[in-house]
Amino acid sequence: MKSLKRTAALAALLCLAACNRGMDPVAYHADGRPAKLSEWHVVEVRGGKLVLNQGVVPYDLNTPLFTDYAHKLRTVWMPKGESAKYNPTDSFDFPVGTVISKTFYYPKVAGGQKDDVARTYDSSKDFAGEGLDLANVRLIETRILVHRPDGWAAIPYLWNDNQSDADLARTGAVLPLTLVADDKSREDFNYVMPDESQCASCHAQDWVSRKVHPIGLKARHINRDYHYADGNENEIAHLMKVGYLTGAPAPAEAPRNANWQDQHASLNERARAYLDINCGHCHNPNGAANTTGLTLDISAPDDDRHMGMCKPPVAAGRGTGDHMFDIVPGKPDDSILPYRMNSAEPGEMMPEIGRSTVHKEGVELIKAWIAAQPGTCVTLR
Repeated sequence: MKSLKRTAALAALLCLAACNRGMDPVAYHADGRPAKLSEWHVVEVRGGKLVLNQGVVPYDLNTPLFTDYAHKLRTVWMPKGESAKYNPTDSFDFPVGTVISKTFYYPKVAGGQKDDVARTYDSSKDFAGEGLDLANVRLIETRILVHRPDGWAAIPYLWNDNQSDADLARTGAVLPLTLVADDKSREDFNYVMPDESQCASCHAQDWVSRKVHPIGLKARHINRDYHYADGNENEIAHLMKVGYLTGAPAPAEAPRNANWQDQHASLNERARAYLDINCGHCHNPNGAANTTGLTLDISAPDDDRHMGMCKPPVAAGRGTGDHMFDIVPGKPDDSILPYRMNSAEPGEMMPEIGRSTVHKEGVELIKAWIAAQPGTCVTLR
């Protein structure tokens, strides 16, 4: 049996090598915006699969950002001999020439209609090696984040109908789709691909300079194992091994966010990780929402008022739902935070962009977390 498994693994590796052997080297474009995703040679469609070029390293996050139940394939590539410098709290210091990609896709629905996509957390049929099996998934968009001499540039690409390539889509796009759940229930929605100018809404770490930076490639998000072509390995350790990262400690000594679905982690760890990745890039002392006084990244202490405990809203408008505090300990239904998460209406919903549907499981998690908080809010009348 072990011999058969080794043979199968070797065959998969040889197939993957055969797929990317004919690919041109990854192209770093120091300026401009190529019209086709394929001009980057980071990921390309070959033989019914979306394959990664040589030197393109996939990664994933402990807790990912929610985007209408889309699945995501994330990759990073750096010029030969270059590497990022480790940072324990912020994004790593990546060299000029770094190309990061994120491909959004959905599993297909067996026997489904043209615009049906699966609402599922099961990714077991998504992958072919480290790439994607197009027999089982529908590609939606790929976003390129490239580090140029004058800073990071975000460039969006929309996959064409025949899934052969993706076209530059600087003004974004709207795709009518239908989510089909495991129980066959259906939800029509518009998948909204943000335009190029909206990228800074999330990727600007400092809202004064509004310079774009990576979000996911931080120690606490990628301190986890990944199933690479040659087996499982911690992502930080793997980046060190391939020369893409320097100065990192052993994974056990690096910060690590919880997986929001991991029932072995505490409720507090799971909720804080969820708020960190979904809200913290704006709700931090330097982010786009810094004027709200609501800090939701992992840096805020659990008992800090800036986390929203008994904190009145600053400028939520009708997004308050007539509630008085961001978080009322023990009372999620009286709290603004889950109210805004549970809406898909402009002017009410949070996050403001990046989704058109409600993440039902995420709302349930945050409600459970608020219900478990001790304390009482005092109102002055």
